Amino acid sequence: MPKRPNNLINEKSPYLLQHAYNPVNWYAWNIETIQLAKTHDKPIFLSIGYSTCYWCHVMERECFEDFGIAALMNETFVNIKVDREEMPEIDRIYMTALQSMTGSGGWPMSMFLTPDLKPFYGATYIPPKSKYGRSGFEDLVNQIAELWKHKKNEVINSSEKIITLLDNTLKAEDRKFEEGIFDSVFVQCLNLYDEEFGGFGSGNKFPRPVILDFLLKYYYHTKETKALDMVTFTLKKMYEGGIFDKLDKGFHRYSVDKYWRVPHFEKMLYDQAQISNTYFDAYSLTKELSFLRAGNETLEYVMNFLLDKDGGFYSAEDAESAISLKDPDKKQEGYFYLWEKDEIESVIDNENADVFNEYFGILHKGNTISDPHNIFGSKNVLYKSEDLSETAKRNGISYEEAEDVITKAISKLKEHRNKRPRPFLDKKIITSWNSLMISAFVKGYTITGNKDYKHAAARAVSFLVNNLYNEKEEKLYRRYIQGEIKFEAGLEDYAFLIKALLDFHNISFSGKLLTIAKRLTELAITKFYDKEEGGFFDSEKRYDIILRTKEVYDGAEPSGNSVMADNLTRLFTIFKEDRYYELADKSFKLFYSKAESSPFSSPHFLSSLFNFLKYNTSIILSGNLRSDLFNELHSTVIRKYLPNKNIIYFNNISAKLIPYLNEIVKDYKTDKVYICENFKCNLPVSTTNELNNLLNKIRN
Repeated sequence: MPKRPNNLINEKSPYLLQHAYNPVNWYAWNIETIQLAKTHDKPIFLSIGYSTCYWCHVMERECFEDFGIAALMNETFVNIKVDREEMPEIDRIYMTALQSMTGSGGWPMSMFLTPDLKPFYGATYIPPKSKYGRSGFEDLVNQIAELWKHKKNEVINSSEKIITLLDNTLKAEDRKFEEGIFDSVFVQCLNLYDEEFGGFGSGNKFPRPVILDFLLKYYYHTKETKALDMVTFTLKKMYEGGIFDKLDKGFHRYSVDKYWRVPHFEKMLYDQAQISNTYFDAYSLTKELSFLRAGNETLEYVMNFLLDKDGGFYSAEDAESAISLKDPDKKQEGYFYLWEKDEIESVIDNENADVFNEYFGILHKGNTISDPHNIFGSKNVLYKSEDLSETAKRNGISYEEAEDVITKAISKLKEHRNKRPRPFLDKKIITSWNSLMISAFVKGYTITGNKDYKHAAARAVSFLVNNLYNEKEEKLYRRYIQGEIKFEAGLEDYAFLIKALLDFHNISFSGKLLTIAKRLTELAITKFYDKEEGGFFDSEKRYDIILRTKEVYDGAEPSGNSVMADNLTRLFTIFKEDRYYELADKSFKLFYSKAESSPFSSPHFLSSLFNFLKYNTSIILSGNLRSDLFNELHSTVIRKYLPNKNIIYFNNISAKLIPYLNEIVKDYKTDKVYICENFKCNLPVSTTNELNNLLNKIRN
């Protein structure tokens, strides 16, 4: 019997469309759906997830495709599906509620709300029947139906109390900023650092570039070598581990063990952006070629597999994939990426297979030391198990011969793997994540000089500005897919795009984009800034926002407040407008106590505070854009690790946009560089030696 679609069939979100043929009568989150719950006086079951979420797929198969459970849900609730990547503001509200109720969170998020959108019960994955120490979904639905029927007032009162507890508004304090707070992050990192395998903690290992970037900056300013050691060893272990795809390149989301070996196999755009950026920065400080290679290979993956034909970047590839083209609905996590030893030996000849298997730790019994769902069996993940020189020596061949064997074997395995069904690709183009990717390609260009990276950044900037920014309406939008633009942007979209435009300005000198960055900043201030207490709300006031949050936790991505505060500092440095300084100052004072109590949770915020306390460095260039000397000077500036630099090119446009430049640059035709820090400018220099000497003295 053919499946009948539900209300999600008209949506564009890949996640919502994955549920469009469930027997559950799903609705999208909108004013009509919410009114439906109020009209029928039904509680809401809110399910939040995303298209590449493994446990979301499991719960769908076990619960939402079960006709009996679906009938119960349809009778009891108005059922709403939300793609957290499209509506992070809704996700954030109910994740905050879930964490306050249970002490933890995750996806799928399963929340039960009153018709007024207030939560009264929540969980993550819920099995159909009681298992894993969790209540069964069927029993839970029946219990809530009884509660709503007989104790509705108690349920409503409980939801009111939850919202009251959550509405804990931060108050700004007129605190003196102490530089010791930066040492606190370093000490916390030392305490959590895994000396044996890198990373932090002893369980699952997440890359978390925000903390690695903070430590690089801390090393740069303090010369504390242990800070650099923690970063470089972690990056080395990540690149060697199975978390990095040895065939197509790119990083998986995290490892399910402490060794970085067995990944959770989804690949997210925001990870590729931030991790590649960190590798390039690590290379610029250490000149370690493997870091340069890792950064390049990560961008290579993005350009090969996540690049839209019009220049934007897709969101993610799934963790699971079909076992056979003949049965696309039968899927398994990691199937695309894992190998049986016999399969490897059938693809490459036996003599070469010995070298390959030793280097990548391939075993007949399998090498997936952690198997959370008990599905990997005798399969192997490719990870670097030893130095290639050791493998070569054991097999009686030269290092170059061993390298040639590995290169040819990888080529054959790639060709063979490409015959397998590829994991699902989520083709949403999200403003904030694309902005992170623009910044990464800018960083890649500054370090390597690869013009393909500059071109990729330029195309993505053009895509976002032309498709997701409506200048006439003064609106930025969050999501583009198949020509549809939807969802007004939140703080993180504004903040990350402003940063991307400022970063891209450092290599393009586009006065138009600098103007757009300034306009977007003004819009963000109007829409999100809290004039009373300081800081930025994550979203605007809306009918469906029951709690306006202000996030400063820097997790898988930096928070919108962390990035926005730094943007304000950078704009103050460029334009010398006191208003930007004052807004940033008030934001830092609002969140300072929170960051002080848990500095490891807010490393990007504290990086931004460091820039604010020391101010950013302005580097002004004059001269002929086409001259060899000018380009040598510009290249010297952009390749130097200087985490808080802003580059301005003096011409007719910038002279009008930034009037004080006319007081600094008197000879605009000569190729020169002016370095300005802490409200003073050095005399201009016109040779790379003089410029390097000045850059080496900067420590602000």
